[in-house]
Amino acid sequence: MRCPFCGNEDTQVKDSRPTEDNSAIRRRRFCPSCSARFTTFERVQLRELTVVKSAGQREAFDRDKLLRSMKIALRKRPIDADRIDRVVNSLVRQLESSGESEIPSKQIGERIMEALQTLDQVAYIRYASVYKDFREASDFNEFVEQLAPEAQPG
Repeated sequence: MRCPFCGNEDTQVKDSRPTEDNSAIRRRRFCPSCSARFTTFERVQLRELTVVKSAGQREAFDRDKLLRSMKIALRKRPIDADRIDRVVNSLVRQLESSGESEIPSKQIGERIMEALQTLDQVAYIRYASVYKDFREASDFNEFVEQLAPEAQPG
């Protein structure tokens, strides 16, 4: 593993242990060249996934991009970072075990929305507002009304 500080390619593993949910190995490393210490994570990857965008372009699946989009929706919400990571790990496992190597971006977005709906309603609405391209306040109102039709007077 290359040192992120000095670029030395000969780093040493000082400690290895599984993460709390056993989805990765956390390794503490030491660089003998610059004496820096850093942490790496090793995850199992069942298959190489390719995301097929709506316009037809293809790009490599990026777990970090999925995590970033969820963290943006969950910003300032009372959800623990470990819980978010577990949800992302679960989503990635679902995608990898689907049997498909090419996943439509729409399918990924729908799965994120499903996960957010059970995790946090505010984050779910935030994500939906971007994913479904809300243009004005009435779009929010219509979406929220669909969430809880039994709460409406009538």
